[in-house]
Amino acid sequence: MAMEPCGHAEPRISGRRVFYIPGYDPIHPRRYRELYRKEAAAQAKISGHRIELRAKTTDGPYGWHVKARIEDAEVQADMEVLVWSDIVRDSMSNTIPATYLQLLRTAWIYIATGTLRRLMWLRKGPVIAALYPVGMLLVQLVLAGLLWWGLAALVGSAFALLPLSGRVLDAIATATATFAGLIGAVWLLRRFKALDGRFFAYYLMHDYAHTARSRGAYPPELEARLREFAERIAAALAGDAGEVLVVGHSSGAHLGVSVLADLIRSARVPANGPALGFLTLGQVVPMVSFLPRAQRLRADLQFLSTRDELAWVDVSAPGDGCAFALCDPVSVSGVAPEGKKWPLVISAAFTQTLSPARWKALRWRFFRLHFQYMCAFDNPGDYDYFRITAGPKTLAARFAGRAPSHSRIDVPASKFTSVRAA
Repeated sequence: MAMEPCGHAEPRISGRRVFYIPGYDPIHPRRYRELYRKEAAAQAKISGHRIELRAKTTDGPYGWHVKARIEDAEVQADMEVLVWSDIVRDSMSNTIPATYLQLLRTAWIYIATGTLRRLMWLRKGPVIAALYPVGMLLVQLVLAGLLWWGLAALVGSAFALLPLSGRVLDAIATATATFAGLIGAVWLLRRFKALDGRFFAYYLMHDYAHTARSRGAYPPELEARLREFAERIAAALAGDAGEVLVVGHSSGAHLGVSVLADLIRSARVPANGPALGFLTLGQVVPMVSFLPRAQRLRADLQFLSTRDELAWVDVSAPGDGCAFALCDPVSVSGVAPEGKKWPLVISAAFTQTLSPARWKALRWRFFRLHFQYMCAFDNPGDYDYFRITAGPKTLAARFAGRAPSHSRIDVPASKFTSVRAA
């Protein structure tokens, strides 16, 4: 195993395997490489790191290799993206009417089960983010309806000016006016969908609908992908890296919980193998774990929270309106057992770690802030994504003795707390 004393109190590693699980994102994984390249260079200038990227040295899915000098140590890391963007794209391939049907079904599930009310006890930001696509899509529908009515009235008025009358002409006028209004309404709805890169209404609606369609249970295609992820991580744990680090961002956080719970249950984490770290960033676990059929996820949260095989650190920030910031995902889900150890909940504290100018520029860019955890900080505290992924300390060593955030929320809030038997 690539680990060396280097004269420090804790051993330092020289090699790491990093597995990144994205959130609900249909974009090609090269996006994450380019984000890492750009932000690593920015952080290197601020913190004095030396970070170089090149083609990955391991087989398998998309990734890149990092060679870094951080904290006076040389470290090599292979980054790999665990891709499920094809499943995301399939879930987004819906017509406009199908999306509005999704809206009704998803809203009904969250409201009728009492889940929405319980989520509002935690953080208002992510609940507002969940309600935003509902409101925006309804506004778009109302505007399309108004355009329909306006065009129909305009065409009807034009026919009324003709020096002709009769039942046939009235029928033609009515049909033409209705058809013109319908064409205008359809055009406007299609235009809104084409511009969703600005509004994010369809994107977020598909995200919440994908979560809610099975009321918290993982669909079969996602369960199959999680098994593939587990195989990739298990192979790395059988290797000679100093640490295997799994990073789950947004929806990728709860997927990581289930993958690692499966690995540990199946005894595929060797006692003398690499250190195992689990870093969750901007998690939205309650959006799933609070649903009635999320017994699998709740069981995985409960199981993982007591294990000695890994170190689990959960990072979020109140400034991220798309995450359940500083909400302990195990405790708020109502499944915290006796002897709970994880996760260590800490804050990225955007108002302190970003300069006033950058915070002002980013404050209202909600989706950009949701990715800030993988970006450079002007005044990094003990959370620095590049030290964690390319530095010489394991996740456990880096946060050893770190107290959890005093502002964390760790009281049970979920109505549904049943778990699946192991």
